[in-house]
Amino acid sequence: MWQTFRPRRPQKPTGSSSQTDLDDLVRRMKAEQSASGSYREQSLKIHGWICAKCGREFELNNLHLLTVHHRDGNHDNNPKDGSNWENLCTYCHDDEHSRSQLGDYFLKERE
Repeated sequence: MWQTFRPRRPQKPTGSSSQTDLDDLVRRMKAEQSASGSYREQSLKIHGWICAKCGREFELNNLHLLTVHHRDGNHDNNPKDGSNWENLCTYCHDDEHSRSQLGDYFLKERE
């Protein structure tokens, strides 16, 4: 049997949801998000435009480099007081996640 690397034709979704149902779901989710504001916007208001780890300050033109890190690792845990969030620049955020991966690697190596 020959293997081809040509892209496949897009197939129609095979779910019971129609396009109007999906559009309605997206509309409702966007409305909920705009009503409460995203947790990133809330975190920026609470903690300011500064990296909690390295202290780098951000302005509007580079604000996209400031991310929100969930301290407990649960992205669904978004308390209104911001106790589970810390603003980290992309470099510190990557470092934070790589530290836990490195720690997991060394723990597995010891076992």
